[in-house]
Amino acid sequence: MSHTTPTGRRRVVLLGATGSIGRQACEIIERYPEHFELVGAVAGQDAAALSALVERFRLRHAAVVAPPPGAALPSGCGTGMAAACEVAAMPADVVCVGISGAAALRPTLAALDAGTDVAIATKEVLVMAGELVTERARASGARLLPVDSEHSALWQCLRGEDPAGVRRLVLTASGGPFRDRPLADFAGITVEEALHHPNWSMGPKITVDSSTMMNKGLEIIEAHFLFDVPYSRIDVVIHPSSIVHSCVEFIDGATKAQLGVPDMSLPIALALTGGHRLPGVCPPADLAAVGRLDFLPVEPARFPAVALARHAGETGGAAPCALNAANEAAVAAFLAGRLRFVDVIPLVAETLDAAELPASPGIEELAAIDAWARAAVDRASTAAMSGGG
Repeated sequence: MSHTTPTGRRRVVLLGATGSIGRQACEIIERYPEHFELVGAVAGQDAAALSALVERFRLRHAAVVAPPPGAALPSGCGTGMAAACEVAAMPADVVCVGISGAAALRPTLAALDAGTDVAIATKEVLVMAGELVTERARASGARLLPVDSEHSALWQCLRGEDPAGVRRLVLTASGGPFRDRPLADFAGITVEEALHHPNWSMGPKITVDSSTMMNKGLEIIEAHFLFDVPYSRIDVVIHPSSIVHSCVEFIDGATKAQLGVPDMSLPIALALTGGHRLPGVCPPADLAAVGRLDFLPVEPARFPAVALARHAGETGGAAPCALNAANEAAVAAFLAGRLRFVDVIPLVAETLDAAELPASPGIEELAAIDAWARAAVDRASTAAMSGGG
């Protein structure tokens, strides 16, 4: 469904407008005013930042999901999840989803049901409800456009190719800050160390996911739904410099890779345009300066999250939802000092094993599984902190 303005600019709605992806998307929109118009914005809690955004772009449609008590809101700004879904469903060409975590699901479905293309940066949406999300997209004819740098790379490599000629998808991973740290030292990893990513500047939750490499596990599930490729044909390799963002192997032996500097501006801009390239979005990689491209296998003992997420994806149904919720809660507990780094993934695995998982869950069942897994992790992490478990 097209809702372009009379000037031909693409109307953009930002979900998670005040977060990292949202801020970078705003910069792209301002840099290319002839191509984009921001028409709606949703924030999670930061009412002050949303107010500044409303004034900056003269927005008439905005919402805050959970504003702090007494927060000053822009005139006409809605509050709560229903208001967020209303903004997500307004006439637009593309809705960019950057809301952190599971809270992005309902607004994403609202956008898809309205027939609007969704540029998806929040991998948890497809992880927790991939079957439901892709079904809604098919029903309305809306497209799911990847914003994650790895999935954008795969999208770029697959364009113009016959799906029957694809042998496997290969996601690259930096390996985070602990790819070379002795395993014997993992028990002493601090929050500050886990938040020190060598290549990317991201929010706390996704930065910790990069440290455990749960982000790659979640990306395997996301790639499965975005590109309709079986889990057995999606792999991960460690590539420390983050220059090759991902690659595709073909049945004839060819491999196509997308290279670029570690800069989210490019995948954001490509998704917002629906696949059209804009000039000068970011500088190209200086290959002579890069000099070499190194690739390493993923060590299962160092990064058990990758195999755990693949198992959840292959199990299907509500298993990825339980995995995602348990991981979000465990990462939050680690960031709050209630859980050691080395206990994050084992606790996620224990929670997944204990979950009762319906095979074909609807949104209410997914919400119940999500809540149960979070509560289970919270209880376990609280007990661990008090010495009771």
